[in-house]
Amino acid sequence: MKVHVTDLKHGDCLMTDTFNSVGLHVLPKRTVVQREEITILMRHKIEYVDIEPRKVLHEDSGSGLSHSLNENFDNAIQNYESIFLEALAQGSFTQSMVDDTLEPLLESLDEQKDVVSLLLLLERDDIDTYHHSLQVGLLSYYIAAWLGHSKEDRYQISRAGYLHDIGKSQVPASILNKPGILTADEEEEMKRHTSYGYDIIRGSKMDENTALVALQHHEFEDGTGYPNKIGKSDIHPYTEIVAVANIYMGLTTSRPNQPKQGLVSVLRKVHEMGFGKLNGTVVQALTGHLLPGFVGKSVQLSNGEIGTIVMNNPLDMFKPLVKVDNVFRDLSRERGLSVEEVFM
Repeated sequence: MKVHVTDLKHGDCLMTDTFNSVGLHVLPKRTVVQREEITILMRHKIEYVDIEPRKVLHEDSGSGLSHSLNENFDNAIQNYESIFLEALAQGSFTQSMVDDTLEPLLESLDEQKDVVSLLLLLERDDIDTYHHSLQVGLLSYYIAAWLGHSKEDRYQISRAGYLHDIGKSQVPASILNKPGILTADEEEEMKRHTSYGYDIIRGSKMDENTALVALQHHEFEDGTGYPNKIGKSDIHPYTEIVAVANIYMGLTTSRPNQPKQGLVSVLRKVHEMGFGKLNGTVVQALTGHLLPGFVGKSVQLSNGEIGTIVMNNPLDMFKPLVKVDNVFRDLSRERGLSVEEVFM
């Protein structure tokens, strides 16, 4: 069957050898398509390929919130990939595809009040730009709601979060997908994704606010960020929200030089960054609304014990009271213990 490269799905198998317009052999027959192969096809400006018929999978019709949300998340991630590849090929994307993806998803989120469970549901072992962008977009939506923004503003902020990393489409795949630590030159090229993102969003006829978020989301209030080292007074209010969501979700992801961290320890680090680097009001909205959501959740302590958070400590919000079997552990008194991981 012949399909457009933007309609390829991970796992599709090429039926024939693929050549570009000047006859260069790009991919061999029976190549199983993943993200890297799609990127290669796009860079060679190949529009259509022949693939073997797709197998139809029959899944259990399970019910429940998690199953439904997972389907919506997977659809949003897949659509982001199409947007990303369109930006890769053309330097712009179709705005309507963004809106058609986000609007129905955000409508369903208004009924989902357990944000901690939502964040746990969004966790994946193979976080990439597509997953991360969705995570940041959704968390930005909630933070905007906690800060009292109107529904229209919440959507604009969430959309800016969803698109904040679109500039990475212009970063060479060898850098973007490098498993190890980047060299100094590679790091500089990666940092340019902020400027690339601004240009892509403006070239897609989208508003200046969304473009500014892409440009500024790595700026810090103390002027130590990039690309322009601007300070607090020059950072857009939408960026202040997306930057917090971006840092929070980024710290929950494992990287070559950073092992995966638990939600509570990440929240503590973001809280500390609220004193000088990130907007304090936005950080307080995040911590003030997430911490109560940990009550009742199963956790693993730093000594390996499994328990349940039964109460937050108002004097030390990151040291809750945890019940382990029939024993209560007050982490504010047992200073050597901490919450390592939170479970659904």
